[in-house]
Amino acid sequence: MTHRQVMQSLTGLLMGMFVSILAGTVVSTSLPVILSDLHGGQTAYTWVVTATLLATTVSTPIWGKLADLTNRKLLLQLSLVIFVLASAIAGFSQDTSMLITMRVFQGLGAGGLTALTQIVMADIISPRERGKYMGLFGAVMALGTVGGPLIGGFITDAINWRWNFFVALPFAVVAIILIQKTLHLPAQAKRKVSIDYVGIVLLSAGVSLLLIWVSLAGNQFEWASASSFLMVGGAVVALIAFVFVELKVSEPILPLTMFKNRTFTLSVVASISVGVSMFGTSVFLAQYMQLARGANATQSGLMTIPMMAGLLIISTIAGALISKHGKWKAIMVIGSVLQLVGLFMLGTIHFNTNFILVSLYMFILGAGLGMVMQNLVLIVQNAVTPKEIGVASSGIAFFRSLGGTIGVSVLGALMGTKVADLIGSKAAEMQSALAALGEKGQAIGAALASGNIPAVHTLPDSVRVIIESAYGDAVAHVFFVAAPLSILTILAIVFLPNLELSNQTRDQRAKSDSEATSQGSPLEEAEHILVDVSEASVAVTPGAEELTARR
Repeated sequence: MTHRQVMQSLTGLLMGMFVSILAGTVVSTSLPVILSDLHGGQTAYTWVVTATLLATTVSTPIWGKLADLTNRKLLLQLSLVIFVLASAIAGFSQDTSMLITMRVFQGLGAGGLTALTQIVMADIISPRERGKYMGLFGAVMALGTVGGPLIGGFITDAINWRWNFFVALPFAVVAIILIQKTLHLPAQAKRKVSIDYVGIVLLSAGVSLLLIWVSLAGNQFEWASASSFLMVGGAVVALIAFVFVELKVSEPILPLTMFKNRTFTLSVVASISVGVSMFGTSVFLAQYMQLARGANATQSGLMTIPMMAGLLIISTIAGALISKHGKWKAIMVIGSVLQLVGLFMLGTIHFNTNFILVSLYMFILGAGLGMVMQNLVLIVQNAVTPKEIGVASSGIAFFRSLGGTIGVSVLGALMGTKVADLIGSKAAEMQSALAALGEKGQAIGAALASGNIPAVHTLPDSVRVIIESAYGDAVAHVFFVAAPLSILTILAIVFLPNLELSNQTRDQRAKSDSEATSQGSPLEEAEHILVDVSEASVAVTPGAEELTARR
């Protein structure tokens, strides 16, 4: 494909990415306000995020496998429709249960967009050339990740938080039309399709039970309890059954043979800790800005720009360097080290830390994620066969989402406990501050006792400083606990095979492999040539009778 053809095909894909990012990030700075309005606490806050991650995690490998079996263009449009309709309905939520339910459907659509975007890229752009187009993806991610929180914060402060869920609708309509008109994918060979329905059910049940247990344990029931035993036992049984099914079926959802590929296995390990860093920081930084620094929704969006700037600027530069030189390993090792440093430094912040320092720490973390996250998918696509690209790409996204979901759930529970302990340690100060406020203090005390997340920027200074201090130290504690996981990313990337990046797209590689198979191996070709030469020499060499006659 020419550059012009690639650009035309990418138009709808980029718009679809923008819609997915915008619909996800536009509510990030508004969640404290939304939960306050719907009377939700820290558990509900964690579940609003976890529900989407859970559905994304479970559905990603399913979308990826379907992409290897059927029309990827249609699947992309379908996932986009599901995502945006769920977003629109979420705007009418009357309580946290309805909001969480719609977030589940958002996650189903996001799983498709997450997997299919990477798969379709492999159809039209070779691994070596993909760096040249990272600037475009960086620009779209910038509009979505930086613009989303700003738009969401402005809408929440100026109109109403419900409009955050409607803002992506016009973009979605345009995206679906553009994908239909501009995205032209190579035709897939017709073949009999066998969908692993049993595997889908077992994977969904096993992962869902495990993640729901992680989310609820410690809040709804004790970690060591009958409920924990039943949920973990059920998850283990379902996942063991899933392994047996995947070994037997002809078209497994997650082929276990993929783990024989060293690049895939190590990339899975790295993706798990990257998921914790990526999803965890996006959730807890918003809480830090609003609950520890007293920012409103709009200000919170502005204050997270340094991290997004680090991710987008550095990922674009790294992509261009990889495309130019074909070397990826040194860039990814540096990125994994920056991820560790960024998380560790964020683990040292307080509610009153100089914001220039906080911005620097966020930029470092964003830079590290930008150098690692997308390139993990790139090198896996480069290392597997063309027919495995779909399931391999979705596999990496699956484990990244799995790590993020478990990380957010565990870290959210840890943060809730830490906040309660810190506020409890200052109970005397809090009682004194509330008593000095009279009836207003009693109302604030009742709201805090209910467990609801407060709108910190509206609180009196005497109470506000206690709440900000507690949340500031709790968020820092969460980052400090998450930091050691980044060591896994460093080790996994160090031991990745340093394979050369291919200059062929998925379709070109498939045709090359097919031609090579039909022509036989180089050894077989050499044998054929020797036989042909031998026969030719026999044909032109005079026999004994012919020589006698000549004499």
